Amino acid sequence: MAEMSIAEIKQSAEDKMGKTLESLKVDLAKVRTGRAHVGILDHVMVDYYGSPTAVPLVSNVSLIDSRTIGVQPWEKNMVAKIEKAIRDSDLGLNPSTYGDVIRVPTPSLTEERRRDLIKVVRNEAEGARVAIRNIRRDANGTVKDMVKDKTATEDEERRTQDEVQKLTDKFIGEIDKMLADKEKDLLAV
Repeated sequence: MAEMSIAEIKQSAEDKMGKTLESLKVDLAKVRTGRAHVGILDHVMVDYYGSPTAVPLVSNVSLIDSRTIGVQPWEKNMVAKIEKAIRDSDLGLNPSTYGDVIRVPTPSLTEERRRDLIKVVRNEAEGARVAIRNIRRDANGTVKDMVKDKTATEDEERRTQDEVQKLTDKFIGEIDKMLADKEKDLLAV
């Protein structure tokens, strides 16, 4: 492996931590609250001329109101297929068709379901924290190897470890904030 400079190690760690945060953001967005949100249909696949295609790629998905998603297929023959795909998905949604618009009401969450979802988001957040700490460990390990190979000094190692720790604290703080926001969202009735 080509030698990395200390600046590259820090930059790489920061980039990876940023990607971890983005990934968590996407995962948390998939966990539905009592409110409707169009991204919930992003992973529902429908048969479009023989190939599985995401619902938003064959229709216009919009919010009708805070609890209802409207799906308007671009082709009339897709209405029944999309309605069936949404009903058969694991999202627990029950769409109904009015003309060529599919209305997808999002049921309000029961107290028990909210608690289950909070467990899910806490696990997601903990997974992200572990990933951040692993990135810190890898960066510190790389610097330790550089000191062994005499390509970095012990002062540089200490300084780098401090800076990587600051990055770690910053990103874990972001994760905690995202988790708190999502929990608040889930508990809002």
